[in-house]
This record gives sequence, structure tokens and C-alpha cells, in this order.
Amino acid sequence: MTIATKRGDDGSTGLMYDRRVSKTHPRVDAYGYVDELNSALGMVRCQSSGDWLGETVSRIQDQLVPLMGELATAVEDRDRYLKDGFSLVDGPFVARLDTLVGDLEARELSFKGWAKPGDHPLAAALDVARCVCRRAERQVCVLRETGDEPNELIPRYLNRLSDVLWLLGRWVESGCPPPTAHSS
Repeated sequence: MTIATKRGDDGSTGLMYDRRVSKTHPRVDAYGYVDELNSALGMVRCQSSGDWLGETVSRIQDQLVPLMGELATAVEDRDRYLKDGFSLVDGPFVARLDTLVGDLEARELSFKGWAKPGDHPLAAALDVARCVCRRAERQVCVLRETGDEPNELIPRYLNRLSDVLWLLGRWVESGCPPPTAHSS
């Protein structure tokens, strides 16, 4: 088997269940941006492996996989997706991030106004991931506005995740000890 199938040479790509769409389809952009986010988080994780931040980022990456799967499934294939045992983004996804926000905000983080990325390499990597997350969120909102993405929890999850990434960046810069809860 080869990765180079050449099926996309015509400018199309496959969603789940081999539904072909243009590579410029808003759904492809949405899951593509989440894929970029996952890669950006991989850069964070490889710089912090084995510690609390690395474990937290790894759990977030684990949540992004089903999120991408859901985005890569056309609305008309959603029932089949569920029947095949895949899961949708649900309330606990968002709740874990809400808990992490609370844990991080309880730390003595020092920030005032806008953050200026670059004070710490790891914090800067988190800020890049946050920007990619915001781009993914905007694209999911495009899907929602066109009626193509009915799961209201995906933009909520991405919105909360961008807050978490901003807080993690400030946490790295502040040198505070990690929160005690593993909430992501």
C-alpha cells in the first residue's frame, strides 16, 4: 500500500466514508486547521515530555483525534459514523477544559494586558498553538453558519481550548508549580 494514491490530483479529497469534496471545502479547512493545531501541540509536548505540561498536552491531543474525525464526516454520514463506534465531541470534553481553566486561574500567574510571545520558547510554542486553535474555531463557525456542522460543542471546545493554551503559556512564563488536578 502506498500513501500516494493520486486520487487528490484533481483537487478533491475524501471525507470519511469516501465522500469526495474539493480540497477547498470549508470542512476540509476546519479539520485541516485542527490537524495543524495537533502538530503545534506536538511541538509543545516534545519540549516538555514526561512532565505535567507534556501529559496535559498529550491528553488534549487525544481529544483532538475524535474532533477531527467528526469534522471529517459529512452531516449525512453522521449516523453511520456513530454506528461504527466513533464518538462525537460531548459535554465532558468541554468540562475537562473548564476544570483546567479553573485550576490554572487559581495559580498565581502574572499577566497584564496582551501577552507578548517570546519570553520563553515553550510559552511561545503554546501561543502559536493558541493562534492555530483560534483559526480552527473560526473555520468551524463558518461551517456552523452554512448549516454544515450541527455540533455546537465543537466551537465551544475550541474556544475553551484557546483559553487553556493562553493560560498555559502564561503559566510557563510565570514558573508556577503545576496545578494539582489532571483535568484535561
